[in-house]
Amino acid sequence: MALKKLSYRLAAASALSFFVTSNAFAATEIQWWHAMTGANNEVVDALAKEFNESQKDYKITPVFKGTYPETLNAGIAAFRAKQPPAIIQVFDAGSGVMMGAAGAIKPVADVLKEGGYTFNKDEYLAGIVAYYSKPDGTMLSFPYNSSSPILYYNKDVFQKAGLDAANPPKTWPEVFEAAKKIKTSGAAQCGFTSTWLTWIQTENFAAWNNVSYGSNENGLGGTDVKLAVNAPLFVEHFQAIADLAKDGTFRYGGRTSEAKQLFMSGECGILTESSGGLGDIVKT
Repeated sequence: MALKKLSYRLAAASALSFFVTSNAFAATEIQWWHAMTGANNEVVDALAKEFNESQKDYKITPVFKGTYPETLNAGIAAFRAKQPPAIIQVFDAGSGVMMGAAGAIKPVADVLKEGGYTFNKDEYLAGIVAYYSKPDGTMLSFPYNSSSPILYYNKDVFQKAGLDAANPPKTWPEVFEAAKKIKTSGAAQCGFTSTWLTWIQTENFAAWNNVSYGSNENGLGGTDVKLAVNAPLFVEHFQAIADLAKDGTFRYGGRTSEAKQLFMSGECGILTESSGGLGDIVKT
């Protein structure tokens, strides 16, 4: 059945447990809510078009619902109104909400099982599969796409600051030193900014240093969590950022992706952002 193929190939971050009924006279529409923009949005449309042209029983309708938080909120509101989409993409930071939404979602493991498919976890990075699974290994959502933090830098600003544009910083201390030179040289108004501070500067920072930032599997194993962000490693890292902020070397842009505008405008020379955050717009 074509629908079973769709569940395996295109299931996004969380599939809501709502399925439209078949109609003998028209293709069954399946709405797929997502937050993809630019080139990623084109891929979503291409996948839907490919599936729709492969059969006549079902029609996938991609619907852009805004930013990641906006898409999540739209899904919550739609569920409460008893009009949820069949498929919704939820970003990793919303995984906790989905995990706690028993009855609102249907684990993708169940969708695959009912469709007669066996999911081969070995085809994906173990860390990604684990993140979107329950502690017992049950897949809650399908790893449709998974972002990684990337350091972007403005080569023109680096050259003006006397930095080697062909040799960008590779460690946090090197990032902070480069940011200071950018600021003091006047090459840009600020040296460094970052989007998604809780993700990039806490969660991912902890992962790279092989430490936990909270108990109970960083909260994935249950809601009884004690944060460990007062550990020396985290305190030292955020103190360094706070010190840079005193003279504007570091500039806070917002809780989510707002800070990328500070980089796009040329105000800041260095940005840490999602691997999909700037798409094809910026070439460094």
